Amino acid sequence: MRGEVKNAFALVRPPGHHAMTVAHGNRGFCNINNEAILVEYLRKKSTASAGSQSWTLMSITGTGHRRFFYNDPDVLFISFHQDGRTLYPGSGFMNELGGPKALGRTINIPLPPGTPDEGILYVLDSLVMPILEDFKPELILNSAGQDNHYTDPLANMRFSAQGYAKLNEKLAPDMAVLEGGYAIQSALPYVNTGIILAMAGLDYSCVSEPDFKPGMFVQAARDRQILEGVVATQLENWKNRDRLVEVEVAKHGDFYRRKKQIFYDTDMIQEFQEETVRMCPHCQGYITIDSHAHRSVNDIRIFGISVPIYACNSCQAEAAEEYRKRLNSPEYEYVYLQDKKADEYRTYNMRTKKETVY
Repeated sequence: MRGEVKNAFALVRPPGHHAMTVAHGNRGFCNINNEAILVEYLRKKSTASAGSQSWTLMSITGTGHRRFFYNDPDVLFISFHQDGRTLYPGSGFMNELGGPKALGRTINIPLPPGTPDEGILYVLDSLVMPILEDFKPELILNSAGQDNHYTDPLANMRFSAQGYAKLNEKLAPDMAVLEGGYAIQSALPYVNTGIILAMAGLDYSCVSEPDFKPGMFVQAARDRQILEGVVATQLENWKNRDRLVEVEVAKHGDFYRRKKQIFYDTDMIQEFQEETVRMCPHCQGYITIDSHAHRSVNDIRIFGISVPIYACNSCQAEAAEEYRKRLNSPEYEYVYLQDKKADEYRTYNMRTKKETVY
């Protein structure tokens, strides 16, 4: 952000893209959502005037990113991923457009299994780049998951190192962050090299997997038609985003609520969650989350309140009062207050009756 380097690639482990606002355990090999924290930190520390910042989180895979910013109109989330009907975690569909005040700021691009470079780059050129040109973000982050590589053991896509490099050359992200991807020997060395060369503006034409041959994967005609439909639908949603917001906001009163179930595949935990958004006429509104996790040994229930960075004073005060009221609710093991505006974070342990302030 200070301009000391042009761009960067963060080679980090463990990944974070499946981690959500609540973490009862490990989910999709993720515990902490690195990029969501990065975005919030930069927004807090940036010298740009409050409310004027626009950010883009471009994801190859990123269910957790979507949940973090689902109600935030200042963050545009775009995700390429294999169709959720065919792969874990079974989400990321086109009708998941964002919360009432952020409709159209979540762009899910479900891809048919077997989609090669041609299909992914077609969607990039026809959908992603026009939206970015219109949104004009201050910062572009590439959540560089590599599950879509043709040798990945957990997915069924046909993306190559050359395709990844070309994507990053076109996208020109300010930062790429290594996320998923589990073909440790046959994919990651080549894909990461291609990404780094492309971001550095260097020739990546020599980067190739040992078994890759140009033309070995061809886009099926039927799948091309599916992708054309995805592009048309999401371009229309983006074009009409303000009208969609106006219509959706009119449906709700003071609060918007939604319930969801989340499965932690690596720890075998089932979470039941109710999210409530204060429909404030002056700001995004604060969010509360009532989360109950079912484990094999013991269950845990928590209540969390989150105040966005650009919250109004009224929402900030209401959220603080919600936190105080829940301290007398014995059904919760923990109660949390996450006040991003004040940079204040509180945790109350119901068993010990002790509060920790960060």
